[in-house]
Amino acid sequence: MPLNDAKTEDTRAWHRKALGDLAKARHAMIANEPFLDDAVYHCQQSIEKAMKAYLTWYDVPFRKTHSLEELGRLCLAIDQTLLILVDQAAPLSEYAWKFRYPGEEELPSLAETEEALAIAQAILDAITTRLSAVIQAQRS
Repeated sequence: MPLNDAKTEDTRAWHRKALGDLAKARHAMIANEPFLDDAVYHCQQSIEKAMKAYLTWYDVPFRKTHSLEELGRLCLAIDQTLLILVDQAAPLSEYAWKFRYPGEEELPSLAETEEALAIAQAILDAITTRLSAVIQAQRS
């Protein structure tokens, strides 16, 4: 399959967005007073977009959703070895909305945020490895 088709570009675009969200999560953590709510939001977004990159490459349709459980199930249909990571990521779905709107007074803890960062990094690493031929061609 040629690496210059629309599917390749869509896959790369999702992957770039996933990388960007993880970078934003890390950046939120280095503020004098870390933005823990923003960090967990961007972790969720990074995982969501990494999964969507993976699904795009394998031509698996997905609906507009923030559910990491739903997207993860679709990814598992392609590769069951992602099971542990998908199980770890699924609870992070709530970060797409939980701290984003008025009314939620509580913030995530530092430990919770660091765990979210570790899970997001692990998912992104796993997806990047599986899409390495596509991603490497992007850098060439």
